[in-house]
Parts: sequence; structure tokens; C-alpha cells
Amino acid sequence: MSVDLNGIGRGQVNTQSTTADKPANAQGAKQAAPEQAHAKTEGARGDNVNLSSQARNLKQLEQKLGDYPEMDDDRIEQIRSQLENGTYKIDAEKLAQKMLDMDKSIFG
Repeated sequence: MSVDLNGIGRGQVNTQSTTADKPANAQGAKQAAPEQAHAKTEGARGDNVNLSSQARNLKQLEQKLGDYPEMDDDRIEQIRSQLENGTYKIDAEKLAQKMLDMDKSIFG
């Protein structure tokens, strides 16, 4: 059974590693590691990364969301109190609309 994630189907992603990626033995791995690390740091100094405008917008959004608390303690206490008192009411139409909105945001 294959799973299509965001239009990426089976055979479109190379998941095989080559023998060049793996050292022949443990000693070769120990000797190759310092050389590879040194080469990577030298190469990294000359590399440039350019983010797309969408990536920059996502980063800004992530930073803004970080300013908000993960949970709204006041709202949680309000709902807890209403549940204990038996006064918590569920608006079926509002719930159904939120479910449809979520479905639309996920599946378009």
C-alpha cells in the first residue's frame, strides 16, 4: 500500500543510500569523520542561504505565535467552572461550521 503525501508518490523520493555514504569499516569511519567534519566547516563558510518570501513569512508567523501562551488559563478555568456547574452549552451550528472550516483548510 502506498501513501501519497502532498503529491509525492512512490518512486519520486530516493530513499536508498549509496555505499559511498557508508564507511567500509569502523576504523575507516573514525578516520573519515574528522576529515569530513573539517571539509564541511570549510564548505559551509562559503555557502549562502536565501529564504523565499513564503519561508520568511512563516518564520515571522512562528515568532508571533511564540508570544502567545500555549494555553489560555482563564478560558480553561471558565470552561471547567461551567462544566462543574452544568451550565456549559454547546452551539451545534458553530461546532459544525468549525468542523467544515477545518475540513476545508485541510483538503481545500
